Amino acid sequence: MNVIWLDATRLTGLTTELAELLADTVDGGASVGFLAPLDRAEAAAWWRERSTAVAAGRLAVWVAYEEPGRVLGTVSLALPDKPNSTHRAELVKLMVHRAARGRGLGRRLLAVAEEAAAARGITLLHLDTETGSPAEHLYRSSGWTPVGAIPDYAADPAGVLRPTTIYYKRPGAGPAPAGTG
Repeated sequence: MNVIWLDATRLTGLTTELAELLADTVDGGASVGFLAPLDRAEAAAWWRERSTAVAAGRLAVWVAYEEPGRVLGTVSLALPDKPNSTHRAELVKLMVHRAARGRGLGRRLLAVAEEAAAARGITLLHLDTETGSPAEHLYRSSGWTPVGAIPDYAADPAGVLRPTTIYYKRPGAGPAPAGTG
């Protein structure tokens, strides 16, 4: 399994594969901002729109792929452009194809993003995820600290409003001690 950082050109070149991953993630029930079923053209357009933020340095995107180049996962860091927030970033769109789950890929992508954040001098990461989702176990076991939950924050892929839990982590910090996360 290879994990690479995408510049805007590479992102654009992988739009079809990333659209398939996004659609699979949504169709699998993950709450990543879209309703099911997700049209592949809509998913591809969404990814193409990300290339502007990547080119501007406001979004960093990594993909995990298997030879001969099938995209199986992705993760991104949204980087603020305001002077008072350059020390932090938001972890967004951690996705693993359903066929690749259970192999540690989500954990690997998370680690890549955390390491890249630390290398950039980012001292605080944050994210939100659907409360009670499988992703919560990954974040908690990877040292992320829950801050609290917001009821009815976003609709899941079926359109049902669900609560979201907010997490934070200081890059370089290991897993939280037992009983704290």
